[in-house]
Amino acid sequence: MDNLTEMLKGVLEGCVLEIISREETYGYEITRQLNALGFSDVVEGTVYTILLRLEKNKLVEVERKSSTLGPPRKFYSLNDKGRTELQLFWAKWEFVSSKLHELREKPAPR
Repeated sequence: MDNLTEMLKGVLEGCVLEIISREETYGYEITRQLNALGFSDVVEGTVYTILLRLEKNKLVEVERKSSTLGPPRKFYSLNDKGRTELQLFWAKWEFVSSKLHELREKPAPR
């Protein structure tokens, strides 16, 4: 689906947290997973900006690991604060999603 950029801005951080929660990973791999889900507008620069914010807000642990393909990579894993933030994201998502569904299904007033 084209032109999701504006709509994604509010949820992309939660998507990145969810990906990191599943296994320790790095920026390029996160971008690849988002692209594979159909978010083709998401580029590495966007993901790295989010990762820097997550790091600054102390939601992730960062470990540098050597790579056979170049300089060391930064691998990210969620810490307790990050897991709490992810739970909060999904609670907010459920609320918004349910209200949008309700709006769509509710008959128009007469």
